[in-house]
Amino acid sequence: MKRTVEFIKKEAVLLLSALLAAASAFFVPPSAGYLEYIDFRTLSLLFCLMAIMAGLNRLGVFKILAEKLLCGVNTVFGLTLTLVLLCFFSSMIITNDVALITFVPFSIVALKMAGRRDKLIYIVTLETVAANLGSMLTPIGNPQNLYLFSAYKMEPTDFFMTIAPYAALSLALLVASSALAGRDKIAVGASLESKSAELGSINRGLLILYAVLFCAALLSVFRVLNFLVLLAVVAAAVLIFDKKTLLRVDYSLLLTFVFLFIFIGNLGAVPWISELLRGVVDGGEVLVGVAASQIISNVPAAVLLSGFTDNASALLIGVNLGGLGTFIASMASLISFKYVQKERVSMPRYLLVFTVVNVVFLALNLCLWLFMS
Repeated sequence: MKRTVEFIKKEAVLLLSALLAAASAFFVPPSAGYLEYIDFRTLSLLFCLMAIMAGLNRLGVFKILAEKLLCGVNTVFGLTLTLVLLCFFSSMIITNDVALITFVPFSIVALKMAGRRDKLIYIVTLETVAANLGSMLTPIGNPQNLYLFSAYKMEPTDFFMTIAPYAALSLALLVASSALAGRDKIAVGASLESKSAELGSINRGLLILYAVLFCAALLSVFRVLNFLVLLAVVAAAVLIFDKKTLLRVDYSLLLTFVFLFIFIGNLGAVPWISELLRGVVDGGEVLVGVAASQIISNVPAAVLLSGFTDNASALLIGVNLGGLGTFIASMASLISFKYVQKERVSMPRYLLVFTVVNVVFLALNLCLWLFMS
């Protein structure tokens, strides 16, 4: 019974998407036509990127780089700003999930070394916001971007121009928020320098392999390399040279996408439902995207709403800003929540700080959107 409850908590989004797909089957009975609903390109790219990042993370590349960057830090502000910027910029490439999986545990260790565990809640909150906002600037930064970029066949310039103003504002807000952590002296740098590993200690062959695979993935994302070729190469390379990494791929996320594709496809096949939803979404993509993300998180919201609007740019803004707000607005935020939960801090205080910071960032970004509209 306990395992069942834990599974439900862990895979709530997957189970919800499965229930929605099953319910929609009453309107459109299962058939071979379901296969036409599924965006195999997005699924393939997502699998490849997750496998590549899982491999690099398993090698310890990101942790070693973080240790090197923190070696010269001697104030709370410096520590906070470095950790926050690490999450912001790295998430653009390694995704928001991987950034938080890598740097939140590392941050907890660094804060303990510095004797500043009192800053844990605030700094982890800023890191989570940074990962969610930094990742929105690239097509590979998070699952919803990868999906929207692929599904709408967006041009790279259109994508970057759409989201760049919000990323710029968010970066300025993160720097200002980091300054609020204080400028007390700390000695974490020396501690990290004494125990820091070297990049040379990493398996060079695997590092080169994943670097090449990542370049190939970028070519596929930007439609230079066929995604089926990429899928075959990545699957074969990882299976042959580093098969343990395959266990670290988030298959539940891939399955969630499949169920959502089926759900949306079935709704779109029923004329009156399709027209009703299109009437709600069309013209209100940003606000609907933000609102839907607060309830079902921004990845499912992106897939759901994409079936009922042709305005890719507005939806891109809506579901990315929608990652701010409640702690379920972005599935990546749950990663931080789980790490903080293990540290025996006040969870009501964490949720309060998290919500206040997220609402402030969301409100200011929405003000920018209203100004630019």
